[in-house]
Amino acid sequence: MRRWLLALALAGTATVVLGGCVAPHRADGDLTDDWPALPAPRMFVPATDACLPRITAVVQAATYETVDCARSHLAEVVHVGAFTGAAAAGARPKPGSPALRVARAECDQRAREVIGGDWHAARLTMNIALPTTAAWLAGARWYRCDLAETDSIDNTRPVNRVGSLRGALVGDNQLAHRCFDPKLIGENLNYMAPVLCTEAHRAEFVGVYEERDMSWADFLRAAPAVHRRCMALIAAFAEVPNNADLPYRAGSIFYPPSQREWEEGDRGVRCFLWSDDRKLTRSMRGAGPEGLPVS
Repeated sequence: MRRWLLALALAGTATVVLGGCVAPHRADGDLTDDWPALPAPRMFVPATDACLPRITAVVQAATYETVDCARSHLAEVVHVGAFTGAAAAGARPKPGSPALRVARAECDQRAREVIGGDWHAARLTMNIALPTTAAWLAGARWYRCDLAETDSIDNTRPVNRVGSLRGALVGDNQLAHRCFDPKLIGENLNYMAPVLCTEAHRAEFVGVYEERDMSWADFLRAAPAVHRRCMALIAAFAEVPNNADLPYRAGSIFYPPSQREWEEGDRGVRCFLWSDDRKLTRSMRGAGPEGLPVS
C-alpha cells in the first residue's frame, strides 16, 4: 500500500510687459476671486496592468516604481482591489484576518482571468501588498495582487522574467506543473525534479483542491484527510475507480501553501500522483485501470 508525502510646492509666474500702455490694475475689494482653487489632494493608488522591479509587502508612494513588462521584472500586478465595509473601518488587516482572506480570494480569481488558469498549477506565486500604516490612517484602502514566476515547485522564490504573464497558462506552456521524479532522503521528500512525461518518472501533477478554513497547526495535523482529498483527484485524473483498490494503484504527494500564504488566506493544496514501486514513461491522464493497474 502506497503512502503519502508532504512537502511542506506652488510656483508663481512673473509677466513683464514691454512697450505700450497698460491700464493700471485696480483692486476690486475681493481678495479671493483672483486665485484659482487648489485641486483636491489625490490618494496614491498603485497602477494595475504594470510590472514591478521588486516585490514588497508594503508599498510606499515615495519609492514606488514600475517597469515595462517587455523588460526584465520580478512581478506583475494582476489586480488592485479595495477593502470595503467592516474591513475598511478598522486597522490595516493583518495576516490571518478575515479581511485579508477575502482579498486573497479576489486576487486568486483575478489572476485566473489574467493568466487563463489556476496559478497554483504552475511555477507561480502570489503576493498581496498593502499601503503603509500612515497611508492607511490617511484613508488608503487598496490592496495589490502581485503574481511572479518561481524557479521550481520546491524553490518558490520569485525569479526575474521578460514578458507579461497575460494568457500564460493558455495552451502549451513552460510554467505548468507536469511530471516529476521525486528525490527522497530516507522517508522524506527532498525535492521534485521536473522531467518530460515521456521520461522515466514517479510523480505527476493532477490538480489543486481548496482546503477548508482551519488554522495552520490544524492543517499540519490533517495529513490523512489531505491524502484522501488528493487521492480523489488522482482517481478522476487517471480515470480509475476511487475505491479500496486505489491505494494499490498510486499514492499521493501534496504541496500546501506556505504558512505565510496560509495565514493570508491561501487554501490551495497541490496534489501529485505518486508511483513508488514502478517508473512511469507516460502521463497518467485518462490512463484507466490498465494504465494504472493494481499492484
